[in-house]
Amino acid sequence: MMDFIRPYLPVASWREPKPVVAVLPLSGVIGGMGSFKRGLSLQALAPRIERAFKIKHLAAVALAVNSPGGSPVQSALIAKRIRDLAAEHEIPVHAFIEDVGASGGYWLACAADRIHAQSSSIVGSIGVVSGGFGFTEMIAKLGIDRRLHTSGDKKAMLDPFGPEKAADVKHLKALQAEIHDDFKDMVRERRGTKLQSDEKTLFSGAFWTGRAALELGLIDGLGDLRSVMRDIHGEDVRFRMLDERRPWWRKRFGMDADLGSEFSSGLIASIEERMAWNRFGL
Repeated sequence: MMDFIRPYLPVASWREPKPVVAVLPLSGVIGGMGSFKRGLSLQALAPRIERAFKIKHLAAVALAVNSPGGSPVQSALIAKRIRDLAAEHEIPVHAFIEDVGASGGYWLACAADRIHAQSSSIVGSIGVVSGGFGFTEMIAKLGIDRRLHTSGDKKAMLDPFGPEKAADVKHLKALQAEIHDDFKDMVRERRGTKLQSDEKTLFSGAFWTGRAALELGLIDGLGDLRSVMRDIHGEDVRFRMLDERRPWWRKRFGMDADLGSEFSSGLIASIEERMAWNRFGL
């Protein structure tokens, strides 16, 4: 009678696989910022978001948010794509606000099931802002003759080289109110009964530290990404960083190929980005 021979199995075949957390960085101004410093957009982020939810043994997706805001449209599109995939794959999403998660940055954080921040992080700014300059007196002093021809009496609305008109400002504020309502609806939907203050305070456009945001119910806890994820999924959890995949020549030289034609737009984009961060003292 032959003895039963147990087949050899590699150790890894019967061990339970380690859980994986996909880390998706959402850092920078939201929206187009020129080719030198491209802002966050759905077009740029979609491949990484898709990859994040297809990783094997995925336990959670962690959003590393560090953004002063930007385009409300791109904020909504990115957040919706994350929510759609989270529901499709039944994967929890956590957001971790670093230096700042304000305005559109907080909109992105609201795509998560739970939001975390540091005690000194900047959180909130649930509002809409538009800014610009008026050059009417300057061009008059310089003796410059402004020539502008339009078809449609509202086509040159809010022209910085012309006097500001009350009707134009009223129209702009109406647009801002609509966008603000969309932002408020997103926060109400995602935070719900967690909110611990009146809407007049929360939706005023003010921003707070992470510690104060926790008391207001804008976030769920204080902590960093690795510590919180290890507390939830164990010390053996693995982290998979979803960085932008760039051509080798960009990695080597840190720039785009067509330097001459893009220099001015890149410079303006850098100034605009710097101004966005400066609103929060960063």
